[in-house]
Amino acid sequence: MLSGVNTGKGFVMLRTIAAGLLSIGMLSQTPVLAQDGLVQWHSENLQLLRGTDYELGDRERTIITFEHANRWAYGDVFLFTDFTFGDDGQTAVYGEITPRLSLARLTGGEPGQGFIRDVLLAGNYERGEQGLQRYLAGVAVDLNVEGFRFLRTHAYYRDDPARPGSTWQATIVWNRPIELAGQSFLTEGFADIAGAEGNGVANQLYVPRLLWDAGAVYDRPGRVFLGVEWQYWNNKFGVEGVTENVAQLQLKWVLN
Repeated sequence: MLSGVNTGKGFVMLRTIAAGLLSIGMLSQTPVLAQDGLVQWHSENLQLLRGTDYELGDRERTIITFEHANRWAYGDVFLFTDFTFGDDGQTAVYGEITPRLSLARLTGGEPGQGFIRDVLLAGNYERGEQGLQRYLAGVAVDLNVEGFRFLRTHAYYRDDPARPGSTWQATIVWNRPIELAGQSFLTEGFADIAGAEGNGVANQLYVPRLLWDAGAVYDRPGRVFLGVEWQYWNNKFGVEGVTENVAQLQLKWVLN
């Protein structure tokens, strides 16, 4: 555990690495690079979520999420923004950007077809209300597993400047289509497992989704999904004993 690591040189190093990866990630979005063919693929979607019995804040809320993902010549970028509207009038905005650099592509090759698809340098920047910021930098390993569109694992060094010390975080992201009773479904989601930092304790966030491909009924497969996102957060925000267990109804509209 790195919760006792000094925020001096380690923090400066983390910010430098994360800033470099974020700069590369943002550059990959520019029209010049797109015109030069460096951006090879991109996708965007909007999500509408509705849930109740949340912890640490308004109990009932509606969330609108925008997601963007792309692959470019030397890696990929994922970002999202959550717009939260509480039934009690509270609103909030939160976002993350995750740029990654592919070691296979940087060395002139392509991701492989074996169990380990690629190894990447990864960064993550989180930004929320009231000055919330977190910086993460580390490595990722993408796996080839039958049936999955992708299965990505990450190991990060993580720092919240508002808390003393630093810590670690492991993140897993997955996406797998399935067929049930003649209907198309999508299972996807992520898990974040983080160590203790400052006066917070270790916490674990699991967010799986099960979505029905409603667009397939209208000959538009992969465009509109309906289903449930389950959020289980043990020691939410690092607050010991606070556990959130919420099922959220979800509508997902794939724009591109």
